[in-house]
Amino acid sequence: MAPLEEADVAVFGGGVAGTMAAVAAGRSGARVVLIERYGFFGGNATAGAVAQFNSWQTANGRRVVAGLAQEVVDRLRALGGAGEHEVFTMSTGHRMDRVAYSPEVLKLVLDEMVLQAGVRPMLHCTLLEVRREGRRILDLALLTRGGRRRLHPKVLIDASGDVEALHQAGAQFLELEPGEALQPATMMFRFGPIDFDVLGAVDRASLEGLAAKGYASGALARKALHHARDPQSDDAWFNIGRLPIDATDPHALSLAEIEGRRQAWQAARFLAQEVPGCAAGRLRAFGTQVGVRETRRALGDHVLSATDLVGCRPFEDVVAAGAYPIDIHPASGGGLDYRALGPDDAYQIPLRSLTPLGLDNALVVGRGISATHEALAAIRVMTISMAVGHAAGLAASLAAAGGGSIRAVGLHLLQGQLRSGGAVLG
Repeated sequence: MAPLEEADVAVFGGGVAGTMAAVAAGRSGARVVLIERYGFFGGNATAGAVAQFNSWQTANGRRVVAGLAQEVVDRLRALGGAGEHEVFTMSTGHRMDRVAYSPEVLKLVLDEMVLQAGVRPMLHCTLLEVRREGRRILDLALLTRGGRRRLHPKVLIDASGDVEALHQAGAQFLELEPGEALQPATMMFRFGPIDFDVLGAVDRASLEGLAAKGYASGALARKALHHARDPQSDDAWFNIGRLPIDATDPHALSLAEIEGRRQAWQAARFLAQEVPGCAAGRLRAFGTQVGVRETRRALGDHVLSATDLVGCRPFEDVVAAGAYPIDIHPASGGGLDYRALGPDDAYQIPLRSLTPLGLDNALVVGRGISATHEALAAIRVMTISMAVGHAAGLAASLAAAGGGSIRAVGLHLLQGQLRSGGAVLG
């Protein structure tokens, strides 16, 4: 019989959403276990090397994300691992705001936050089985470097991205609508050194022309030269690949990792040969894994829709806010389906989109929350995911203290705790 461990809150998946959830719950006094397959936390932010936190504010500058997400940035800056908040225009012509950061320094920041919150980390850990009885998650079977373990939590937060724990528990999921396809993955890569003065002097039309040339020649997988400068060097992380896959298919994911590295190598050669300021550069590193934008989406008490976002629908059970536009990367072709919001528009995310239908003691965070394909294209970004994780961690701690039911949590109490922690709710 595998040894049994008890926890108030188990968080499965140590990406930024899951880590914020674990930290929030731990700081609230809950006994928290954070389960992660790698030897470090961060998910797409570290292993995927996205290297920028996008969308902190509305188009006219009203702040909509803060709280634990801002603390992450403050801690990164204290270590020299984050740039200043900036508004910029991408090579595709779209405007956004961001904070660029070092993925390696972020690993240190998340380590510190987890340990200081009293969270028990379980790194190098794989999920084997989830047992469910009726509307409740009973326990998790885990494979660790020390053998099999069983974990019995009062509340489970699935932050795995692919919603693997809830999938094993038999939860319900949303299907793609006719004409929709999963957003493709991307292999991030680090390239440098770059003369950023020279590159920065290239006008937008010329950048768009270079991206189109690279795509037409087959050197680039999409018409973009989007990058984030590493705060500690003259290198940048490039986000210009396109891998149309279902990342829950192990064979497709394996081939995508291989194809992603090929795309990155080819793109790096194009940068050095064609892009001003990049002639001395070379490929320095690949992401540890491809960055996945979309796989499973849980069916929750409320399915967040594009209409909710564009219409700025208010929710009584709001727990997070965002202003990132609907940004759909098509599975084929070189462009984007990008739908900007109004100048001061921000949307709310309700707790009901984090509560899986038919389960009382579970929550889902990150890109697997209950949202349509179109809505997910907006709320999937890591800044918003950190805000959602913050909310889920507090909700889970309150539920664990009160019998384990998420739907019994007092909304005013939860929202008050979020505001006290610096969160913005709309």
